[in-house]
Amino acid sequence: MKIFWTLARRELAAYFLSVTGYVIIAAAAFLIGLSFVVLINGLGNQPSPVPVTELFYQTPYFWLIVLLAAPVITMRLFALEKFSGTFETLMTAPVGDVQVVAAKFTAAIVFYLVMWLPLLACLFVVSRFTDQQGTLDAGTIGGMFLGVFLVGCLFLAAGCFTSALTRSQMAAAMVAFVLGVSLFSFGFLARAIPAGAPQWESQVIGYFDLFDQINDLARGVVDTRAVILYTSLAFFFLFLTLRVVESRRWK
Repeated sequence: MKIFWTLARRELAAYFLSVTGYVIIAAAAFLIGLSFVVLINGLGNQPSPVPVTELFYQTPYFWLIVLLAAPVITMRLFALEKFSGTFETLMTAPVGDVQVVAAKFTAAIVFYLVMWLPLLACLFVVSRFTDQQGTLDAGTIGGMFLGVFLVGCLFLAAGCFTSALTRSQMAAAMVAFVLGVSLFSFGFLARAIPAGAPQWESQVIGYFDLFDQINDLARGVVDTRAVILYTSLAFFFLFLTLRVVESRRWK
């Protein structure tokens, strides 16, 4: 466990001691603030019929932040190590492959959650200075951040996998972005299924509809299907990442 935390602190230091980390946080804060400006202007003086958190999930800003931030956060995790030649040194140290993957993923998740802290300030402003405060409570805000966490686990795990595949950070980011957009597109695919399609086809694709799965969490309702979906896919990509890291032994 001590080795795990040492590796995790090492990765976190790389984020917070670099300009890139603060650029990511600043860009996310700008988009979060912009999204709430648009939402409040759209609502005007009328109370929101649904929680503002749900409206935020439905804006393109939320998904834009996730789709762009996840590849940038994860692209350096393995690719930079391989490019700089420190990966082999790390892997010959007395650390396990699982510890390396888990530590890098944990550092990425922690930085990702820090990136979303400005969202709390926006929710406080909405609750304190507008007529929408009735739509916000501890359960709704908790559900929203659980959704943010689950979405982050999925897309960051996918980014870890693509970073482990290559020595190029740019290639890792591009592949992670394409993979993220592909996962995101299942929501549109589920809505495009014709009414006469077989029921099993609608159900299978509906399980991977990230939009519907996350909306309940935005209302403060924890749906176990969404939790299982996101955690299962995240563990799947982490498993693939572990296999890629272990593949160095076969060469």
